[in-house]
Amino acid sequence: MSTELRGLNLSHRYRSGKLWRPGHPVAALSEVSISVSAGNSVALVGSSGSGKSTLLRTLLALQKPDSGVVELDGTPVRAGSVSSLRWYRRIVQYVPQNPASCLDPRMTVHQLLQEPLHQLAVSGDHRKLIRESLERVELDPALISRRPGELSGGQNQRVAIARALVTSPKILLADEPVSGLDLPLRNTVLALLNRLVTSDGLGLLFVSHDLAAVAQLCTRTIVLSSGRVI
Repeated sequence: MSTELRGLNLSHRYRSGKLWRPGHPVAALSEVSISVSAGNSVALVGSSGSGKSTLLRTLLALQKPDSGVVELDGTPVRAGSVSSLRWYRRIVQYVPQNPASCLDPRMTVHQLLQEPLHQLAVSGDHRKLIRESLERVELDPALISRRPGELSGGQNQRVAIARALVTSPKILLADEPVSGLDLPLRNTVLALLNRLVTSDGLGLLFVSHDLAAVAQLCTRTIVLSSGRVI
C-alpha cells in the first residue's frame, strides 16, 4: 500500500502576536484538506500570509490545529514529545528553504547526517546509510569531512536534502528548496527532486513561489489564499 500523508479539514487561528487584534483572532487556516502520497508530487503555492507556513508546521506536527486532523496511512498524528513522534519523523521529513537553518556550521557533513539517525533511533549501519544518502543527491563522498562553510550554496542544499533522506522517509515536505539558487543550481536541485519522486518513489510536497518550477516538477497544485484552498 502506498504511504499517504493527509491533512483533513485543518483550521488554525492565531490569538496572540503581530496577527492578533482584540476580539478578532486571525484565521491562518480554514478547513484546509491536503494529501500527498508516495510517488506523487504536489505543489503548494500562495502569497505571503496565505497560510503555507502554518500548514507546513501542522503537517510536521510542530503545532496542533484548532480543528481537523493530520493522518499518516490512517493513523492520527499529533504534536507531542520527540520520542512519541520518532516513528513519524522517520517517514515524513522536511527540507528547509535555507540550509543554514538545519546545518550546524560546527559539524562536518558526516556529523550532520548522523545526527537524525541518532535522534530518531534508526537501526542499521549508519555509515552505509550516510554514504547511500550522499550518493542519492550526487555528492562526492570526499566532502564528508567538510563543514557547511567550506561548501557552495548548491552543495549545502544537497546536504540538507541528504540529511532528510538519511532516515529513508516516504514523504518529503520541501519549503522553497530552490529559492535563492542561480539557474544552473536551481535546475540541478529540481532534477534531483524529480528523480526522487519518479525513480525512488518518494512523495513530495513542494512549497514554492516559482510557478515555472511548479510546472516542471509537480503533477498537482494547491493554491492557498487567506488560509483557504481556492
